[in-house]
Formats: sequence, structure tokens, C-alpha cells
Amino acid sequence: MTMQDPISDLLTRVRNAQMARHVDVQVPHSKAKCAILDVLVSEGFIEGYTVSDEVKAQITVQLKYYNGGPVIEEIDRVSRPGLRIYKESKEIPKVRGGLGIAIVSTNKGVMTDKTARAHGIGGEVLCTVF
Repeated sequence: MTMQDPISDLLTRVRNAQMARHVDVQVPHSKAKCAILDVLVSEGFIEGYTVSDEVKAQITVQLKYYNGGPVIEEIDRVSRPGLRIYKESKEIPKVRGGLGIAIVSTNKGVMTDKTARAHGIGGEVLCTVF
């Protein structure tokens, strides 16, 4: 069976692993997933990730907890294959009044909503994290 939305699969695996208090979670490798995970690492939502060097590479995501609870309280997919959501730089949503982040795919790469607004770049709003 083929996977229709690999980014939703990544977000769901991370969400489920944190609810089950797992230390890490494995997902199939793709460049888009690595770009999203780079943003999550730089913003402090996950500890890090490693990529295996097998034929079918796997990404192992090290999850982060604070005071016994997961750092990621909420992670939701915004744009999906059936309904793409594109926003200009001024229209990119602020997540929880700026406490969370929106991950945006732009022509300059995958970045946070704050970075995209600062550079005046719009793009596809992939997901929100709080």
C-alpha cells in the first residue's frame, strides 16, 4: 500500500510516540521530512534526528520532554494533498499569538513563519506546532 501523505504520517508518528512517552520514533526517509525536522530541532521541539544508511533509509527522531511532559503539545497538518494552503508573507498565520510556529515551505526552503515573514516570503503552510 502506498502512502498518500508522508508529511502527515511523520506528524502522526511523532504525536503518537510522544503520547506513549517513547524516547524515539522511526519514520521512512525523505528530504522533505528532514527539512521539517531541521526546523523542529532549531526551534527546540525535538532533541534531534539521525538517518540510517540502509537501502531503504529510516529517520530516527529523538523526542524531547520537559517536566515529564512532551514539549510538543499540539502538531497539526494544515496543507494537505487534497487541499493545498498557500499564503503570502503577510497572511501567514501566527500560532497561539506567536507562542507556537507554523512551518512554511517556500522557494528558499522550509522555514518557520517568523523567518518567512521577516524575509517577506510566502509559501505553502505545511503544519503548525505548539
